[in-house]
Amino acid sequence: MRKITLIPGDGIGPEIVKSVIDAVNESGAKIQWEIREAGLKAIDKYGLPLPEDTIESIKRNRVALKGPVTTQIGKGFKSINVALRQKLNLYANIRPVKKLPGIKTPYDDVDIVIFRENTEDLYAGIEHRIDENRVEAIKLITRDASRRIALKAFEYAKKNNRKKVTAIHKANIMKQSDGLFLDEVRNVSSDYNDIQYNEMIVDNACMNLVMHPERFDVLVTENLYGDILSDLCAGLVGGLGLVPGMNIGDDYAVFEAVHGSAPDIAGKNVANPTAILLSAAEMLKYIGEGGPSLKIHDAVDKVLAEGVYLTPDIGGSCSTQEMTERICHFI
Repeated sequence: MRKITLIPGDGIGPEIVKSVIDAVNESGAKIQWEIREAGLKAIDKYGLPLPEDTIESIKRNRVALKGPVTTQIGKGFKSINVALRQKLNLYANIRPVKKLPGIKTPYDDVDIVIFRENTEDLYAGIEHRIDENRVEAIKLITRDASRRIALKAFEYAKKNNRKKVTAIHKANIMKQSDGLFLDEVRNVSSDYNDIQYNEMIVDNACMNLVMHPERFDVLVTENLYGDILSDLCAGLVGGLGLVPGMNIGDDYAVFEAVHGSAPDIAGKNVANPTAILLSAAEMLKYIGEGGPSLKIHDAVDKVLAEGVYLTPDIGGSCSTQEMTERICHFI
């Protein structure tokens, strides 16, 4: 029996996390959930958005599944997602974006995996007020962090028979910071001669992703660009409700849906559980539960292809619970 930290989160988090519990139980995976809080509920209970008890649970279990948590805009506490990544050194944010059965989009051939450096760049939060009219934010890029995210991307490409890795950057303008990032990716690429390597400026990449997503395979990039690109790519396949996410370090891993807490639909039983179910499937694969992982993946594909038991965001009229029950039927 493998113990996993489970963070329900805020908003729709508890609803879609319940879907995970049901599906994982149905899959036969030997999981014991250790429930911990983060976000608004943690503030209510502990006075802190990210209690030390939650961090210690993840360190003890080494793997966590997290529901979405609310991040306030322009005020309030620091992003829980950013804090977790920094505290646990979860330097690789990996987001597979793939066209799923039955989902209608203008694109038929999208299969992209984004490797986003997860601990520095502007997301390091190094900013200060110069005076009442000026604020300065520092973009931190280091050689070590650039190298290790490049290694993750190329190793993934090698192990999964991927043909191409594209580095996304803005080194034409930020010649020192993005230049350093590119230097390290190039250095790593030289050890993988069987994988095609190319580079693309981030704004050009955005245009080409919308026009020709089939030309992309594995992307490796810095923190801010990766955040933006992963949402853009989610739009290519039907939205954030369909895309899983992984935060991987050398010691710990946290799996999550890439979408937010959607407080406007919280408690209405209409949230799409697909993204977090696919994240749970990736988690099961990570811990060696390949059979249950494949069962969940296949069941999600069957329900999407069937096109009947779908939540409103993907063209259906079913509740979260009804869609989950249908997925469990196929597991």
